[in-house]
Amino acid sequence: MKFTKDLPGLVLSILIASAAMWIENLLPIHVIGSAVIAMFIGMIINHYMSDMSVFAPGIKLTSKKILKLAIILLGLSLNINTILHVGKMSLTVMVFTLATCFGGGYFIGKALGLNWKLSNLISAGTGICGGSAIAAISSAIEADDNDVAYAMSATFLFDMAMIVLFPIMGRAMNMSAEAFGIWAGTAVNDTSSVVATGYAFSEAAGDFATMVKLTRTLSIIPTVVIFAFIHLHLKKKEAQKNGISSNDLKANFSIAKIFPWFILGFVGMSLIASVFSIPTGFVAFTKKVSKFLMVSALAAIGLNTSFNKLKKSGIQPMIHGFVISALVVVVALLVEIGLGLV
Repeated sequence: MKFTKDLPGLVLSILIASAAMWIENLLPIHVIGSAVIAMFIGMIINHYMSDMSVFAPGIKLTSKKILKLAIILLGLSLNINTILHVGKMSLTVMVFTLATCFGGGYFIGKALGLNWKLSNLISAGTGICGGSAIAAISSAIEADDNDVAYAMSATFLFDMAMIVLFPIMGRAMNMSAEAFGIWAGTAVNDTSSVVATGYAFSEAAGDFATMVKLTRTLSIIPTVVIFAFIHLHLKKKEAQKNGISSNDLKANFSIAKIFPWFILGFVGMSLIASVFSIPTGFVAFTKKVSKFLMVSALAAIGLNTSFNKLKKSGIQPMIHGFVISALVVVVALLVEIGLGLV
């Protein structure tokens, strides 16, 4: 039976996720998200285990289908009405930071010789919301697990520095809690890092940074759809180069096949949360389930990622992540100054 084949990889991913969340809870400050911890545990197991074949079907199921389910459930924790209220204040900053990520990221990726998928995964992680955005877009463009792992690593390393430096810089500039919250919420990548950075400055800044970060998360929707169509266009071009006929092109590369249907589930859940009064306890429960499934998916991606392959990619992806992240920090600050928030 197919499920029996999937079981070993699925159970291993769940066990790693459980261990990663336990480790995260042991940390005095949640500077490292459990998703990153799970991914690195998976990579270590992959490195030292000689034969992963028995786990392969379940790893694939978890890294692809379970990941999509996690993103769909995430939508229920995003009340669009509340987010858009806060988003009015941070929208201008986000437009500039997203343009910096994907516009600047395109040219930096070209200059460093990175493949377009890896380059844009790093840009998405920096511009939108770290692991969730990388995971969502990777599903839409059929990215390699090694590219996902490298993109996660690049954004994670910069976040570690920002958790320490942001509060110091914010205080040096005498920023208000609101201004700092917008800055941290738009310039720091992963959710756990945004929360840690915001609350390191003040409780009010932490609350504001978290809400701004959730607003950024909504940009997953148009970004995933756009990249799905770019992926379809590039696949068609490649097929034409290889001499595939127009009839075969229509059969193999339809919008229905390439469209990220899971993103409609994400939108649907957000609309339900916005229209109906859902008990807070139930929303909190679904958010926990979503996070656990996401961590399990990242564990599976780690299990399918080789340290040796990452080494072959060289230092260029890390340089890409550092340059884009630094640009976003500067651009977000300049826009806030221009708006008179600082």
